[in-house]
Amino acid sequence: MMSLSGLGRRNGLGWLLAFCTLAGVSAAGAQNFPTKAIKIVVPNAAGGAADITARTVGQKLSEALGQSVVIENKASAGGVVAGEQVARSEPDGHTLMLISSGTAVSAALFKALPFDTIKDFSPVSKLASFDLVLAVSESGRFKTMGELLAFARANPGKLNVGTPQIGTTQNLAAELFSSTAGLSIQIVPFNGTPPVINALRGGEIDAMVDILGPLMPQIQSKALRPLALMGDKRFPGLPDVPVLREAGGTLANFNVASWNGLAVPAKTPREVVVKLNREIQTILAAPDVKKRLSDLNVTAQGSTPEGAADLLNADIRRWAEVIARAKIEKQ
Repeated sequence: MMSLSGLGRRNGLGWLLAFCTLAGVSAAGAQNFPTKAIKIVVPNAAGGAADITARTVGQKLSEALGQSVVIENKASAGGVVAGEQVARSEPDGHTLMLISSGTAVSAALFKALPFDTIKDFSPVSKLASFDLVLAVSESGRFKTMGELLAFARANPGKLNVGTPQIGTTQNLAAELFSSTAGLSIQIVPFNGTPPVINALRGGEIDAMVDILGPLMPQIQSKALRPLALMGDKRFPGLPDVPVLREAGGTLANFNVASWNGLAVPAKTPREVVVKLNREIQTILAAPDVKKRLSDLNVTAQGSTPEGAADLLNADIRRWAEVIARAKIEKQ
């Protein structure tokens, strides 16, 4: 008869062998990954900067991993359709989702989602950063950020700033600018970017906040004047345009940018996440990829999986605070 101590040693050895076996299987799975086509679900319509970013990275990922990468556009309000599809997919690394600052906004804005943004996804990497810009009409009254701030402070409630729809990153960035600068301004939401541009050029509003890329043709044609970018440093394509934090005072630490990245379903093996991250970092460092994104007025910018998760979590907290402070009704 085996003693209890012998039985314990045998059970302990069994657990150790089982653990080593599972670890070996996991490592082998990562080594063999991918075993089939990879799908990137994009919660945006085809043709925009987010979609082109996903396609640019997807093409290079296909070349690096030796499997086709398919882009599937699932445009919907707040990325709900795309999120639900990816959250319920097999956690094996073959299905990814393009996440963004909009993903964080949705988590903060919607009362209920068919998935948990934090628990149901494992971020893989940040992909790119998209500058936000505060712009005015070239023919308008403001020529500098200082002039706009002085007017807003001297005339509470008189400055009208247009943005896309309520609850977009651009709209919330305008709200955050207002509260951080201690201003009382009217933020006017429109149904998309083109109507905001038309209203600004037509003199219906004084300024607008939007992503830089769609405004660049208007800026280059001298129809719009960019007064300040909202990120932490100047954009290489507009070296003379300051960032808001250069205004000093309560804006000294202001830093808001739109971004996107990739995530897989939670419980995807860590080794697979690491392998995907490693390939993505190599892709984003390639000169041709940097140039392709720069041509879209987008900055290639990778991260560790932990960095991407921290960014998503921090944005959810920040936008939840902005939504509460601005008394925006949850949807």
